[in-house]
Amino acid sequence: MAQDDEYAGFADTRQKRIKVVAWVTIVSLLLVGGGATVFALLFG
Repeated sequence: MAQDDEYAGFADTRQKRIKVVAWVTIVSLLLVGGGATVFALLFG
């Protein structure tokens, strides 16, 4: 049990990092996809 307590903080930090990476990935995909759509509309 002591080992679990030691790593509890690391689990929280890891969870936050995973959420940040997920959001950054989603936003970048939307931006890149949106950019591709704009270029397709402009340049046919």
